[in-house]
Amino acid sequence: MLYRTLGNAHALAITRGEEVRRRALERSGQGTVEYVGLILLVSLLMLGMVAAMKGFSGRQGTELAELIVDKIQSAVDKIAFR
Repeated sequence: MLYRTLGNAHALAITRGEEVRRRALERSGQGTVEYVGLILLVSLLMLGMVAAMKGFSGRQGTELAELIVDKIQSAVDKIAFR
């Protein structure tokens, strides 16, 4: 009877461990997807602002647009994929 109880406890622990591991694997990568979506949203907003600023005839708008484009390009160049 003791062996049966210990066997059942062991089987239960293994099953629970597999459930926890499976749930962790299902959630891994969720944060990455959210960050990529956020980066795309910010990029689109910046692109729209650059396009709007280039439409102005003033020099300040063009300088600001060029500065934004340069900063975005330098940030993208710094990204290292593993």
